[in-house]
Amino acid sequence: MDATLLAEHLTAWLRREIEARKGRGAVLGLSGGIDSAVVAALAQRAFPDGTLCVLMPCHSDPADADDAMVVAQHYGLRTLTVDLSAAYDEVVAALGRAASELPDHRLATANVKPRLRMITLYAFANLHGYRVLGTGNLDELTIGYFTKYGDGGADLLPLGSLTKGEVRDLAGALGMPQRIIEKPPSAGLWAGQTDEGEMGLTYEHLDAFMRGGEVPADVRARIEALRDASAHKRALPKVAPLPGAG
Repeated sequence: MDATLLAEHLTAWLRREIEARKGRGAVLGLSGGIDSAVVAALAQRAFPDGTLCVLMPCHSDPADADDAMVVAQHYGLRTLTVDLSAAYDEVVAALGRAASELPDHRLATANVKPRLRMITLYAFANLHGYRVLGTGNLDELTIGYFTKYGDGGADLLPLGSLTKGEVRDLAGALGMPQRIIEKPPSAGLWAGQTDEGEMGLTYEHLDAFMRGGEVPADVRARIEALRDASAHKRALPKVAPLPGAG
């Protein structure tokens, strides 16, 4: 796959799909990671005057914001920052008053963060008439490594057919700063969290599986189990039929 031609293809696709949805531009969360950086670069190509990148720290590592600004300055991106830390604290406190054990449940509280970010992005999408771009890649979408109605809540997924390795190749074709390409992938849900550590899988194995390559039997079994367990994340809500309708 020629990464330069792929960049041109995805840029044209974004422009076409956003305009078909009566959008005036694109909004996305800029995290400081490679996936959001690539989506931002593509969006900027498609809508030079209609791309908004939102930094949404939420008790986050300050280094992530630094990396996000490196990307923004490199591509001349329009950015704004919404610090969600206080909102997160209020939501978790309110939930804790209803269920005292909830604030100690790491995954339940961590998933509040991407859901607050989804709310934020759609607020700006409504304000400007933009469409929300998701940053998930094929590896993550297949095994459900995203938060339902959080970072999984988007109008378009430009990287959804690309493995992590292909995203890295695309980043190179887009002239991405090397520090972003080499940064260990992390959703930033808690201190020290990494994608591969949480998934229990390497992107190398995921990439190979997605493209029909050989992977160890136990790895294949884990990927297939995660894919099957997360099927509900990739489907629209099921609508109950009327009586007698099936």
